[in-house]
Amino acid sequence: MRVLLAGGGTAGHTSPLLATAAVLRDGGAEITCLGTPRGLEVTLIPEAGYPLELVPPVPLPRKPGKELALVPSRLRASVKAARDVVERVRPDVIVGFGGYVSVPAYLAARRTKTPLVVHEGNARPGIANRLGARFTEYVATSFPDTDLPHATYVGLPIRAQIAHLDRAALRAEGRAHFGLDPDRPTLLVTGGSQGARSINTAVSSAARDLADAGVQVLHAAGRPDEVVVDRRADDPPYVVEQYIDRMDLAYAAADLIVCRSGANTVTEVAACGLPAAFVPLPHGNGEQALNAHPVVQAGGGLLIDDSALSASWIDHAVIPLIQDAGRLASMSAAASDIVRHDAAERLAAMITEAAGR
Repeated sequence: MRVLLAGGGTAGHTSPLLATAAVLRDGGAEITCLGTPRGLEVTLIPEAGYPLELVPPVPLPRKPGKELALVPSRLRASVKAARDVVERVRPDVIVGFGGYVSVPAYLAARRTKTPLVVHEGNARPGIANRLGARFTEYVATSFPDTDLPHATYVGLPIRAQIAHLDRAALRAEGRAHFGLDPDRPTLLVTGGSQGARSINTAVSSAARDLADAGVQVLHAAGRPDEVVVDRRADDPPYVVEQYIDRMDLAYAAADLIVCRSGANTVTEVAACGLPAAFVPLPHGNGEQALNAHPVVQAGGGLLIDDSALSASWIDHAVIPLIQDAGRLASMSAAASDIVRHDAAERLAAMITEAAGR
């Protein structure tokens, strides 16, 4: 079975693509990926060992102007490039994960009559997948209430090492890996690969209060210059990293995480039962808050508006929580029960069915 997987731009599109590709490859499928020169896929997909074909990006401006007027000609060029790839690779099925590259992939699938599968990562679908869902009956969603035609809830594919992570078994290794104390309450902080200024500022400003409470911090800052920590010689560790490659060990080391609520982050922390304080990105169409709602409503996390996040909130909400082992255990159980751990396998089965295999 030959499969063309289209997705990229951000980790939100690339990560589920790679998780699904791994399951398909293990099943003997030949994988080709489709992306644009601008996204993370240019690095991540070749590193994972998959061939990558590139098409010109077609950003969709939100406001009228010159860039909007250029969309039709750019789209024609991108669809032609995608169709050239389809005719050369001759996939049995095309799979789109949303983002800029998916629109030309969907249109190329329709014009070449290639079976199509659409996967939507967020609770609220984006423009590309609202279009793609009109062309196929094979539409998979990460959340149960996503409003798309023909939607089937399969969950969000995540890496196997995260989906099946035993945090307790890896806790000691995780803390040793990052130079943390083996026994202190541990707060993990991340705003994503690029960081988040509001999260960086709020948590680092509360560093002294966290230290006084005996809490150590592992902080993936994205932009380390935004994290200024006033530390004393005998304070618990406050470890600042620009980027954490071994997120499995970071999740295992932590008792609680403060993070954005992109679909991939929500699914990963819930799958491994890590209690979370979600701070949705304040931009976009509100999808990050919707992503977090199922976990929060189940009791597995907290939700705080970006505008309300402050050192004071860390003091009054995060510190008491991380010191309450019983509440953390209840949140962990609630979170791990709310997501599907076999989403990659479920999506791979849908892809195989769509391909007629």
